[in-house]
Amino acid sequence: MAEQNQSAQTILRRAQVESETGLSRSTIYQRVKKNTFPAPIRLGPRAVGWRRGHIDAFLANPAGYRAEVAA
Repeated sequence: MAEQNQSAQTILRRAQVESETGLSRSTIYQRVKKNTFPAPIRLGPRAVGWRRGHIDAFLANPAGYRAEVAA
C-alpha cells in the first residue's frame, strides 16, 4: 500500500508527461488553463513537474478529466 502511495507521489518532468500522454507542450498548457489537465507543481525557479497520480487520473479518462480547482 505504501508503495502505491509513493508511486502516486512520484514527480514526472514535462518530457515524461509528453511521452506518456502523447500531448505536446502547448496542448498540455492549454489544457491546464482550461482545467482539463492536471496543473504542474513548481520544483524551482525554472522547473515544474506533475505528480504521477494526477497523470494516471488524467489517463484513466482524458475526455472527462476535470482538475480540482483550489478554493
